[in-house]
Order: sequence, then structure tokens, then C-alpha cells
Amino acid sequence: MEYMMARDAARKWKISVRLVQQYCVDGRIEGARKFSGAWAIPAGAQKPADARKKTAPARPAQTGSETAPPQPAPALCRTPMPLMNTAFTPGQCMEYVEGIEDAGLRDIALAEYHYFRGQPEEAAREAELYLSHEDLALRLSACLIYTYANLAIGQIQQAQYTLMEVRNILASADEHMPPPLRASAVFIMATATVLLHLPLPGGAETLQEHIRFLPPGLRMFALYVQAHYTYLQGDYGKSIGIVETAFAMQAEEFPIPAIYLHMVAVMDYMSLKQPERAQAHLLASWKLAQPDDLIEAFGEHHGLLGGMLEAVLKKDWPEDFKRIIAITYRFSEGWRRIHNPVTGEQVADNLTTTEFATAMLAVRGWTNQEIATHLGISVNTVKQHISSTLMKLGIKQRKDLKGYMLR
Repeated sequence: MEYMMARDAARKWKISVRLVQQYCVDGRIEGARKFSGAWAIPAGAQKPADARKKTAPARPAQTGSETAPPQPAPALCRTPMPLMNTAFTPGQCMEYVEGIEDAGLRDIALAEYHYFRGQPEEAAREAELYLSHEDLALRLSACLIYTYANLAIGQIQQAQYTLMEVRNILASADEHMPPPLRASAVFIMATATVLLHLPLPGGAETLQEHIRFLPPGLRMFALYVQAHYTYLQGDYGKSIGIVETAFAMQAEEFPIPAIYLHMVAVMDYMSLKQPERAQAHLLASWKLAQPDDLIEAFGEHHGLLGGMLEAVLKKDWPEDFKRIIAITYRFSEGWRRIHNPVTGEQVADNLTTTEFATAMLAVRGWTNQEIATHLGISVNTVKQHISSTLMKLGIKQRKDLKGYMLR
């Protein structure tokens, strides 16, 4: 059976969402059922007749203990990751968060705000309050934030627990789950999996099937996830095509998805040895991130950016660069502790960020001279970084670096 959400029924019947929800509570819509705090209504359901037009018998007055307690209004159908899904003006991120009327969404948006600013302790503390919430959108959001925040603070068991919780939510979904909620679960699972470079259940097709049910901001971030997944398959041209399609289709700019989309474009262009185009995307991302200090994405992606942070940000924004590198060390340590055991890969964990960036470029086929020019250092310094990397990894030849680098 096909279902629609309360807001879809409200639009169809030209009434308020709250009235639709009240009809559901009163049992006046046949087949309507509640799932994780949201009402699912049969797609062919008819609008109930307006009871206010009928003369109802008067109810006897109730007094004392016989008075029925007021029933709370049914939960609204919320959207996961509200900050990610919002086209806020750069520089006004916190003002937007504080202005959210729904307390649950406001708390989740605050957790997002702290996470994307590289403040994982605060993000984890705020998200933890919603890990068991009855509203599926809030619970999924909390699980995603909590997973990644705990990577950065070294709480790997907690990260693994919430990652498994998302898998369980998706596995328990049945045909009665409304498409938008199922799409949200698929989106959260894909985001958590792909960013950890773990096998994506069902492949990219699974996310692609559900992306049309996502709201615009999450749809943009889902395209980033698709582009990142395609990058990991080595199809850099197709990955760039996904990024360009995402930017072309957006009616308004969603800063957080846009930051991440620019990140994967940098990854693609550096893999294709087109540093000028990569730099343009990095600066576009920095322009969006800097007003609200949303620097987490830069730290998360450092190893895949081919030394672009060292080449572009280190000179002109040295203090920001230092904070980004601190995020990189914290995040990458937790990332490897989940990624390496699951995949059997041994992504290097004992290199400096500069050594890692140099080695990544070497694996991509860059010559010592090209690396030196890109990073603004001497060829001898490049050779020293490569030699130090080989020694730390216990290997003798440059070609063997591939087994210890990110794809």
C-alpha cells in the first residue's frame, strides 16, 4: 500500500497539518497508522467530513478526578539534520539555530552546529539526549552526529554502537514506513558508511532510489555522498559530473552540503592533476565555511585533498590551518580504528599530515618536482618526506605506498 505524510494530505485536502493529525488521532482516517512519531496515511484516503457541521450531543460536565487529562498534540513530521537542510546565510548560522521554534529540531541543529565547527565533545553531549527518541528523524540525526563526534574524541565503541543502531533501523523498515522516513534512514546509513569508506549496503543504487523523497538540502548532501562514493570507485570524471549537476539543480545555496560538494570536487581534480580547478573549489568552500567557522569538513577530508590545504590555507590563514590539522589528527585516528579492521586495509596512522599529503600525491603519479611546485617546497624536502614515510611504514619502494594510502 502507498502512503502519504500528514503534510501531503493537508496539501491535498487544503486543510492544516494539525487538523489532519487530529483526524488521525480521532480514528477518522481509515488505515492511518503512526510510525516513530509520524502519521502514515493511505494515499487514496478521502478527507473526513467536517464534524463541526454536525450537531453532536452535549457531553456531561466532568469534575474532579473524572476530568480527562489534556492529550498532547501528535508529533509533527520532522526532517533529519535540520541545519544541513537549511539555506541559511553564511555568518548567520547560530542565529538560525536559535530561531528554530521546535525544541527537538533546535537541539539537533545545535549539535550539528558544534560538530561542523570541530567541537565534537559538545556535539556528542547534545546528540546523546536523542539517541532513543521516539521521533525517527531526531533519532537518526542523533545517531549520525554521535557516531562521527565519537570518532573524534576516541570513543570508538559508542561510535560503533550508533552506527549499528542506524543499520538496525533500516533493517527493520517495512512496507508501512512512509517513503520520506525510509529515504531518511537510507540517507543516514549511506552517509555514515561512505564517509568511513566502508562497503555501501545495496550500492549507490539504493541511495539513488530514495533521493527523490528527500528535502532539497538533504538531497544536495546525498549527491555529495554519491559523488564521494563514485570517487572511491576511481571514476573521477563521473564524480565531478555529479557535483556539477548538484550545483546546477539547486534553487538556493545550502552552505553545509555545498562545503562538502566542493571538497569532493577538490579530491577529483587533484586525482586528475588539475590543481587550478581544485584550488577554485577549495576557496569556494572556504568562503562558505569561514563566516561561521565551519571547519570540520576540511579536517575530515585532509588526506584526500592532495596537499591543497598546505598549498592554499597554510600561508594566508595559518591559525585556521593549525586548528584544521588538529581536527585531522583527532578525526583520522578514530576513522582508522573503524575503517581498518572492517576493510582489512592498513591506512597509515603514524605519518605527519605533510608526509601523508606528499605520499598521496606520489601515489597519484605526481613527480617530485610537481609535488614541490604544488606545496611550495624544494624537491629535496619532498624527497625527505618520501624517505621518512617509507622508513615509518617499513617499506623500501615508492610503488609500495599505495597499500597504505587512502583511495
